[in-house]
Amino acid sequence: MFWIICFVMALGVVTTLLAPLLRPADRGEDHPQIAIYKGQLEEVDRDIERGVLNPAEAERARVEISRRLLAVSRTATTDRAAPIWANRAMAAGVTGFLLIAALLTYRSLGAPGEPDQPLAARMAQAQDMRENRPDQAALEAAAPPPPAVEAPAEYLQMIAQLRQTVPTRPDDLQGWTLLALHEARLGNYADAAQAQARVVDLKGDTVVSADLERQADLLVAAAGGIVSPQVEAIAMRLVEQDPGQIAGRYYLGALFAQTGRPDVAFRYWRPLVEGDASTFHTELARAQIEDAAVRAGMTYTAPAVRGPGVDDIAAAQDMAPEDRQAMIGGMVNQLADRLAQQGGPASDWARLISAYGVLGETQAASEVWAEAQLSFAGDTIALQLLTTAAQSAGVSDGAAAPATAPAPAGATE
Repeated sequence: MFWIICFVMALGVVTTLLAPLLRPADRGEDHPQIAIYKGQLEEVDRDIERGVLNPAEAERARVEISRRLLAVSRTATTDRAAPIWANRAMAAGVTGFLLIAALLTYRSLGAPGEPDQPLAARMAQAQDMRENRPDQAALEAAAPPPPAVEAPAEYLQMIAQLRQTVPTRPDDLQGWTLLALHEARLGNYADAAQAQARVVDLKGDTVVSADLERQADLLVAAAGGIVSPQVEAIAMRLVEQDPGQIAGRYYLGALFAQTGRPDVAFRYWRPLVEGDASTFHTELARAQIEDAAVRAGMTYTAPAVRGPGVDDIAAAQDMAPEDRQAMIGGMVNQLADRLAQQGGPASDWARLISAYGVLGETQAASEVWAEAQLSFAGDTIALQLLTTAAQSAGVSDGAAAPATAPAPAGATE
């Protein structure tokens, strides 16, 4: 029905605009020569009244003028009929062009099937969605169960024993940390999130951003990818501590993207995508920002990533050692040479540490980690990024180790 109404309205508008082309121009009365000859006939009558012409001369003049008038009338009729078919062809062409142009324009800018969405109503709807969305428990109950993870029987038995032992030791930080880690590996994200919440509580004032990030990641995974009010609170805490905090900004952007405000999501994600950091959360933002821009009525293309990014490293993990070396070895060597000669931002050092970890070159990753700590000493944001990379490479326990190696000459903050 919608398309029928649009077609009828468009056809009515086009018909109104093109109606003059479908009507032949009436030139019979307005032809200049016809007007002249009619004037001459009237002049003959006046000449007879004034006695200038006798009746015989007047009759001959009338015959001659009438003959010329008839000839001109026939020519005008022929000229009037000739353009009719050309006009109709032009009208048909213009009609087709306008209808096709209107259809293509609507498909590009419109939203078929969507109801009217005034700005104020959309804002109010988004606000209502954000304020009344389900909590974490409801989202976990509605989320599909995670796929089963195959694991050795000995490992599963060990985890079962860990589940029984840790709750009896409520202040055992290491035990709760291990439980959160292994529950996540088995895909039990809800249980892992509960264990991580206990880790955060036990750390108290000493909790770091990485602990809160992990808690938010587990909660979102348990909720099937939805940002719950509990995750929003964690993200706000991260951003309040550091306005540029990557995970916090990503999850706040995801919250607005999921509740009808892609324009706000775009503003949260753009600094992440255009920054130097390459983390799990920046890659998630990169994967969604162009769609958010389109939904917000903008055209945006995310910039290319420099060096081996998260996708490159993740793809390399499933390859044979020799294939993995061939895939990212060249990029890693180029990055290492550039950092040694020219230095670079903390994100590039983090990429190098992560890449060495994937390649199994733990010693090289450890050396770069030590050098990076000296280079970025005092830069809290940079050290958080580097610590995350060092953890993924297996060369850090989460706290910045004391720097003992000399800093490279090219390091820059």
